[in-house]
Formats: sequence, C-alpha cells, structure tokens
Amino acid sequence: MHKSAKRLFIITIAIAIIGLLTIYSASYQDGALQERNIFTRQLCWVFLGVIVFIIFYNFNYRRLYDLTFVFYGLSIVFLILVLIFGKIKFGAQRWLVVAGFSFQPSELARFAVILFLARYFSRKNIFSVRLRIKDLGILRSLVFPGILVGIPAFLVLRQPDLGTSLMFVFIFLILVFVAGARKRYIVSLLGLSLVMLPVFWYFLKDYQKERLLVFVNPNIDPLGAGYTVIQSKIAVGSGTLFGRGWLGGTQNTLNFLPERHTDFIFSCFAESSGFLGSTILLFLFYLLFKECINIIYSTRDPFARLLVVGIVAGIFLQVVINVSMTIGFMPIVGLPLPLLSYGGTSTLITFMSLGVVANISKKRMIF
Repeated sequence: MHKSAKRLFIITIAIAIIGLLTIYSASYQDGALQERNIFTRQLCWVFLGVIVFIIFYNFNYRRLYDLTFVFYGLSIVFLILVLIFGKIKFGAQRWLVVAGFSFQPSELARFAVILFLARYFSRKNIFSVRLRIKDLGILRSLVFPGILVGIPAFLVLRQPDLGTSLMFVFIFLILVFVAGARKRYIVSLLGLSLVMLPVFWYFLKDYQKERLLVFVNPNIDPLGAGYTVIQSKIAVGSGTLFGRGWLGGTQNTLNFLPERHTDFIFSCFAESSGFLGSTILLFLFYLLFKECINIIYSTRDPFARLLVVGIVAGIFLQVVINVSMTIGFMPIVGLPLPLLSYGGTSTLITFMSLGVVANISKKRMIF
C-alpha cells in the first residue's frame, strides 16, 4: 500500500476503533452490556468497511468517471423507493430494508452528487486542455448542476432529513467555488438563499421548527425538544479535563442521554474521555483531513481533485456540525459523526469514499 494511503488507512481505523469502544460504552448500563446487538452489528460494519476500503483502493478511480450516472440514477431510484416503501423510524422515512438489513439511500446519494459534480466541473472543452468554467454562463455553471443536485436534495428533505439535504447544498457551493465559477454568481446565489430563508421556514416540519427555537433557548422546553441538547451539554461538561473513564459516564450509564450511540455519540465520548480525549479525537480528524488535502495538491487530475474535495468537505461538515450541535453551537439536525456513530450505510460509504481517496494517492503521478 502506498505511504499516503497507508497513513490514511491507519487514521481511519484508529477513529473507527474509538467509535466501537464508545458504542460499547453507550450500550453499557447496570454493570452489563444491554444492547449487545448494536455493538456487534457496528463491529461487523467496520470489518466490512475495511474490506470495502481495500477494494476501492485497488479500483481505478477513473472508472468512476464513466459510472457517474449509474451511481446518480441508482440513488434517485432508491430515494423514490424509500418514500414509498421505506421503514418509518422516529417519525422519519429514511431506510429501505433489504434482506433484514436497513439501508439509508441518502448516504449513497451524497456520494453520487459528489461524483457528478466532480465530473461536471472537471470537463474540458475541445479547444483547450484547461478547465473553462469561468467562461460558462450562470445557467451552465450554477443553474443546471444546481437542478441535478436539487433533485436528490428535495427527495431527502421529503423523508424528512433536513440535515442531509443541507449537506447537498453546502457541498455544491464548495465544489462550485473550488472549480472556479465566477464569484458574482456564487454571491448572487448566497444572497438569494438568504432572501428565501423566511419562506423556507414555512416548509419546515413542526419538530424542525422546535429544534431551531430550542437552539436559540433550550430552556423554553427543557423536558421536550430542549431535553436532548441540555443533557448533551451536561455530558460534555461533566467529562472535565480527563473524563470519567470508559464505561463510567453517569449521563450514559443512568440513561439520561438519548441517541447516545448515533447522533450524540460525541457527548458520550466526551463524558468518558474528557477534554483531553476529545482533543485527541479531533486531532485524528485533523490528520485525516490533512492527508486528504495533501493528496489534492499532489494530483494534477481535475476530476480527482474535485472528487477528493467533495469527499473531504462532506466528512468535514459532518464533524463540525455534529460536534457543534452536541455542545449547543448549532441546531440539532440529525447528522452522524463519521466513523463513530452507529450506522451501517454511513460507515460503509465513509470507508468506500476514503478508499477512493487512497486510490487517487496511488494513481496521482500518472496525471
């Protein structure tokens, strides 16, 4: 395995192992493991994720260029199917059940959108070997790709999954900017988005409005919508400098903290490992991003660069938003913490994406 890919693999495995230990701790109550199936399943997902990483490390990423619309088409089909036949859990219809396993199509759709944008913005015209996105008008540089991104984003929003649908928008803006679209187009799009925010409010579900209001003041409903974020902040704060130790958090073991193995796994980890452990975890994510950024600068293939930018942007946004919402800096939007939160689809797609990045590090000298 290439040196850069090996470092990326080691960091990924280190974060995933921390996730397994935290999920075990989150399932541990009254001196025993209460939800053994959660830990066992995540252990299987991580094992499969390692295999997927190795497969895509040995899979030439340039083939993904030709498979872009296969990924995109499948993701649209799955997103439509989930709205018709999807499993309803916690008031949301986000999962398809296949052979007894739950599959979340929105995770695949996010990768498909990144793949599509990387292909679209890396195309060259027949007269130049350089990218000419700055020569494109607003229709071809923003409106057309924006529509193709908006279709899966809208379908995900219908589930409803506000957090993931917003991720599509953020990734689109980042890739448009990195690809070199005219800045006035981007500024115009951001301005239009700000103007539409009051209108967007009326399309939100009641529970989504409650989450935004609770973000402003969690104490307006301390036993309802504000309960989770209050308990999350208590868990993070109670970890102090060195934490309460593995399996020792009171918010966790006494069952005060909801969704501690999924969206709020960072709260569980911070309580047991403290500020020091949380810093180490975030430093590992920093090393992961740094390695990916080095790969971006080391390849001259525009498609590869944009593909890695999209993958890194997606993981980075998830980390920032998830950690921020657990400490009350952002509203609760239901995004998992990559490689830590329980979830098979998220784990496999993250390992797959990083496997693609590792393959790019191996192929980078070709271009």
